[in-house]
Amino acid sequence: MKSSLEDRLWTPREAAAFLGVSVRTLYDWRYREVGPPSYLVGRRVRYFPEDLRAWVREQC
Repeated sequence: MKSSLEDRLWTPREAAAFLGVSVRTLYDWRYREVGPPSYLVGRRVRYFPEDLRAWVREQC
């Protein structure tokens, strides 16, 4: 059974597509600590979809 996009953590590529920015911009925001919350899972950066939506709402 495949999990839906909403039931799992998003990759930087998926998060960037949702936000309409480049992956490079997303990594830059992470480095400067100004972007949406991100998490290291092992050695990979991941995003909770609900955190991205909340962050977007806070920017308005």
